[in-house]
Amino acid sequence: MENFRKVRSEEAPAGDGDEGGSPSSGPFADLAPGAVHMRVKEGSKIRNLLAFATASMAQPATRAIVFSGCGRATTKTVTCAEILKRRLAGLHQVTRLRYRSVREVWQSLPPGPTRGQAPEDPAASLSVLKNVPSLAILLSKDALDPLQLGYQPPNLNPGPSSPPTVSTSKRSLGESAAGESTAKRSQPEPGAENEDPTA
Repeated sequence: MENFRKVRSEEAPAGDGDEGGSPSSGPFADLAPGAVHMRVKEGSKIRNLLAFATASMAQPATRAIVFSGCGRATTKTVTCAEILKRRLAGLHQVTRLRYRSVREVWQSLPPGPTRGQAPEDPAASLSVLKNVPSLAILLSKDALDPLQLGYQPPNLNPGPSSPPTVSTSKRSLGESAAGESTAKRSQPEPGAENEDPTA
């Protein structure tokens, strides 16, 4: 593809209209009108997405939030949802995976020194149809149907990845670190014995 350049990229029309109906409704057609929809893109900053999502979910009127991402943004979508689930306990989750058809149009580059001119041959363009994964994660404060595909109940038992509880104090951590450092200081370094006689 080194002799081609991408002219445009557009979403191809869906043939059978996947499980979500129209593209604007997304995979969750039965959402309440007050739900927040976060579109995660490849260049989105996670801290900006989470700051807005956390502030939105703190409002009592907001009962659900949807994170959606496509292509290279799917991993960032999962990361945002998992961090928000840790920040706000008791969220029910439903995950939907779909594939979007994206049509890319490439145009051939003319050989030689006439690179600035447009190609004269209309057949010099190439159209590529790609299936790109698309992920949508619904997080809800209200209970969801546990029988639907992709459902995950809220995590009631905090795991080892959660922040430490109040019972662990910095003083006890500092004392053990100080004890280790004094033990290391009392042991002579292996190279220190050889350096003393030459000095």
